[in-house]
Amino acid sequence: MAIIGGGITGLAAGFCLQRKGVPVTVYEASHRVGGVIESIREGGYLAEFGPNTILETSPRIGQLVRDAGLAGRRLDPAPGAEARYVVRYGRPVAMPGSPLGFFTTRLFTAKAKLALLREPFVPPRRDGHEESVAEFVIRRLGREFLDHAIDALVAGVYAGDPYKLSVLQAFPKLGQLEARYGSLIKGQIFGARERKQRGEVAKDRAPKFSFDEGLQVLPDTLRERLGEAVRLGARVIRLMQRDRTEGNEGNEEVRPEASVSRLTQRPAPGGWTVEARQDGREIRAEHSAVIYAGTAYALAEMPIQAQAPLSFAPFAEIRYPPVASVVLGFRREDVAHPCQGFGMLIPRIEGFKILGAIFSSSLFPNRAPAGHLMLTSYVGGERSPELASLPSPELVALTCEDLRVLLGVKGKPTYQHIVFYPRAIPQYNLGYGRYRQLMTDIERQAPGLFLAGHYRDGISLSDSIVSGCNVADRVEKHVRII
Repeated sequence: MAIIGGGITGLAAGFCLQRKGVPVTVYEASHRVGGVIESIREGGYLAEFGPNTILETSPRIGQLVRDAGLAGRRLDPAPGAEARYVVRYGRPVAMPGSPLGFFTTRLFTAKAKLALLREPFVPPRRDGHEESVAEFVIRRLGREFLDHAIDALVAGVYAGDPYKLSVLQAFPKLGQLEARYGSLIKGQIFGARERKQRGEVAKDRAPKFSFDEGLQVLPDTLRERLGEAVRLGARVIRLMQRDRTEGNEGNEEVRPEASVSRLTQRPAPGGWTVEARQDGREIRAEHSAVIYAGTAYALAEMPIQAQAPLSFAPFAEIRYPPVASVVLGFRREDVAHPCQGFGMLIPRIEGFKILGAIFSSSLFPNRAPAGHLMLTSYVGGERSPELASLPSPELVALTCEDLRVLLGVKGKPTYQHIVFYPRAIPQYNLGYGRYRQLMTDIERQAPGLFLAGHYRDGISLSDSIVSGCNVADRVEKHVRII
């Protein structure tokens, strides 16, 4: 069983399959696992450059953590870390935590609050038109909610554009609430029981957690558990479907020049042949099935030979905007705002350059030295893609300027680390359903090839973990049949 990609989806899938007794080989092109998950401890700071937390939206997530032996290293948020802010009038305003708080908050005008009261009476749309997030929100809640809340949420989650994102693809549960209950408010109330029965938790209510040394602990531990099954620096260069027994599961030919070595295991009829390049040598291995857990654009570029005529080229159209992560440390006395809570989201209409900031050292303990705090800001995305690739000094300067206005930051950072992601997050834009349908069609026409990960099953870290666990179940059924 081959897994292409050593990010969290591929590692979760490999770990689950290994526990089911299915042998796996994970091919990872880089020399580290975890993909965008990266935690670095420097000078007393512990910085996260990709996701900052895991949301426990499914029982499978907690089970994976326990099975990996990480329950004792799990770290829950610090007390008071639930507070979130949205910028309005040039200042972060705390989001209301209760219905009463909503009606007294300064985030929305009286007109917007009245619009929410009428939401249960807005008729659901039944004409089959695919709405953008912006269309959906304006229709059900009004423009003020879009401009001052949802736009900020979309930037914080997708680094995306609400006028381009499909509500059915990017936020499917919103569309499902309207379709089933005719109202978002009614759906929240009446759908809670069903979610509880399924063991699911809404993302806005899901417990969030990390680990004592950051999120990198999870992929590193899964790699340790998988052992020699993980091949780092192994870039897959070709994937071929076999139409008869041409070799054995796990058979391998290593061809640096003339030398050839073989490993022999049990026969596997049909299946797939994986060709990879590792440390200047070519590897050719035969597997009963393959999970592709990389990116959509890399899938479009990979030479894949299947018995049925398949086209992977459309996946190159999926938009991945650039994003820069700017992690800065400051002396506590140099920041006027208390920065107690999760962080702040910033709507486009407010005119700032950063998309938002996470109060990293308030979220979990031991993220900054005593007397200091750490803020993680994001720049770029669909809102300002040209800013993400600016030189590091310019990124730090523009981030510090926004933080000065918003949080009262003064003085120079005591710590800084910038990571640039030229293609960061897949955008589930209008029409994205055709890509998902293509993935389903490919799996049907090419038995033994499975597609999983953030480009298919949701972009959050929790989505990716669940995607890996679920695809492992599908693969187990496949290999048991053959």
